[in-house]
Amino acid sequence: MPVPALAAATLPRQLLRDDVYQRLRAAIVDGTLEPDEVVRDQDLTAWLGVSRTPVREALLRLQQAGLVTATPGRSTRVASLDARATRDAQAVVAAVHEVAVRAAVAQLTADDLAAMADANRRFSRALRHGDAEAALAADDELHGIPVRAAGNAAVRDVLEQYTPVLRRVERLRFGSLDARGSVRLHDQLIAACTARDPEAAARASTLTWQTLVPLLDRATGGTL
Repeated sequence: MPVPALAAATLPRQLLRDDVYQRLRAAIVDGTLEPDEVVRDQDLTAWLGVSRTPVREALLRLQQAGLVTATPGRSTRVASLDARATRDAQAVVAAVHEVAVRAAVAQLTADDLAAMADANRRFSRALRHGDAEAALAADDELHGIPVRAAGNAAVRDVLEQYTPVLRRVERLRFGSLDARGSVRLHDQLIAACTARDPEAAARASTLTWQTLVPLLDRATGGTL
């Protein structure tokens, strides 16, 4: 694995395992670590400035999330963009967000709704500028607000595992104007939440995640 040019600083001891996992996950999602690339413990420890133990623990979590594959006694590789895995992840993420939105509608405050609207404005602006990273950050913030308001730990855990599988593909779309329809769907979601209409909010949420299906098919080489 070619070690990225910018070495990470030594990570806080108490957050070491989670930080190593999050850094490696981000490197896979943003393409720093490419599909099918071999990843070696010694390269990762040099890059992150940590011991092998948190790196190995992170790789195990990444394997469980479907982001790396490991062959016993051989190599660990970044997982390819597998059609079935991405479609399965899309179905799970869409369903879980629907659950979260239904529960969140009655809990969202005026500040929450304003924050969702602001995130969507930043999302739209990032799309216009072809800034995939800013678009992903704004999209994460927008959808994260109802997830937090729902207060369901199981929802958060499931999304933590499966959303990164989709984000690898979404970066391709969020770097262009192809995702402009999501701005409109976000507006519909915010409007339904403002009206305290859980059914309409759930429909808008589901439609938002369903827009990924054609993109997943193109990115993974075909439909299932």
